[in-house]
Amino acid sequence: MAQEIDYYLTPSSPWTYLGHARFVQMASRHGAVVAVKPVDYGVIFPQSGGLPLGKRAPQRQAYRMMELARWRDFLGVPLNLQPKFFPVDPVSAACLICAAPRGEQLAIAGDFLRAVWAEERNIADIGVLTEIAARHGIADAPGAIVRGKPVFERNTQEALARQVFGAPTFALGDELFWGQDRLDFLERALAR
Repeated sequence: MAQEIDYYLTPSSPWTYLGHARFVQMASRHGAVVAVKPVDYGVIFPQSGGLPLGKRAPQRQAYRMMELARWRDFLGVPLNLQPKFFPVDPVSAACLICAAPRGEQLAIAGDFLRAVWAEERNIADIGVLTEIAARHGIADAPGAIVRGKPVFERNTQEALARQVFGAPTFALGDELFWGQDRLDFLERALAR
């Protein structure tokens, strides 16, 4: 029986972007089923002690930039450290991921992440949302956003109940793995 991984994310997270392709490949290698669960970290952060980027101490913000550059260079992944459209409201993109056919959810999430972090695109813009959605078989992006909103809200409540606090978080059974830098630990757990 295939193992199932719950993948809690936001389409605006650079850490999710840095780990997304590696995670997708890992899940495929292990024959795991992925439940893609975009959540609202604007709701989760205040309840878990986290702060939005702009409210973090200057030394934390500076270290974040160093770490992003380190990981970008280590992985050889294109990443704009200060993209034109960041911070960006990720809710509509997250709702589109929720509304996408299950077989398209990982791919559309990857497209939204790449749009922000590698392509200097605004994932809050309806034109960008519509174009990316259409590539994944979603003809009516505004309608899909509305249909995806209740799923997005349920995912957020589920994440809170499971004590998710950051993006990305991967859940294998009752075990949480927070951050793209924990993928090695997730892979070991999949191999058990």
